[in-house]
Amino acid sequence: MSDAAQSTAAEVRAAAEAVKTALDRHLAAVERRSGEDDPAVYEAFNELAAAAEEYDELLYDRYDEVTPFEIPGTDDSLPPYTGPEEPSAVSVLIRRDYAVVEPQRLLAQAQRVEAAEEPADEVAAGTVHGALGVLFEEYEPDEIASRHKEFGLEEGDSTLWVTAEEERPEPGEWLEAPFEQIDPQQIVCRFDASAVYDEESDGEDSEDDLGPDPELDGELDEDDLEPLDADR
Repeated sequence: MSDAAQSTAAEVRAAAEAVKTALDRHLAAVERRSGEDDPAVYEAFNELAAAAEEYDELLYDRYDEVTPFEIPGTDDSLPPYTGPEEPSAVSVLIRRDYAVVEPQRLLAQAQRVEAAEEPADEVAAGTVHGALGVLFEEYEPDEIASRHKEFGLEEGDSTLWVTAEEERPEPGEWLEAPFEQIDPQQIVCRFDASAVYDEESDGEDSEDDLGPDPELDGELDEDDLEPLDADR
């Protein structure tokens, strides 16, 4: 066995020890937790997840083996809430993505809007970007979301964040950079929608093609950001 192989084996062993240490720290943090969103537990969880991932990768590289553990990813999870206990204001931020899949339909809808309002000056609706401006000026984002197919649009990902505030900002205070300073620890909740989730569900349910399981009688259910004017 070469020195390089020995070194890799030593790395695997060290990674395993790191997982053991992280497990002990996580259990200790859980035993001492001060509340549901204890930051110490959150930090210990992330350390354990990182250690387990590192061990799993090295184990596979060296021995072509994997662990039986699956630690949930933390990229989409929220850190512990540290905002005001009794917020006097909230900010709601949303991003919705669309693809322009039928430009002619989009243009026709915008031209109808212009014809009804300013028949003598049908200019803006003559281009795709102009038509988008006409429609988003005419309709609320919620209405566009519910009627997007009529406007030749196709839905993409969307996300909505609700953040707690100590007090409502002064008028015009954040308009120049509305999404620049978002504190993740003041997010009360968030709602995400993506075709990725649908694909994951399709993959999980693919065995349904083999026929129903007689033992199962239930069914599985199921940005940058823009200001509030939408729902989820």
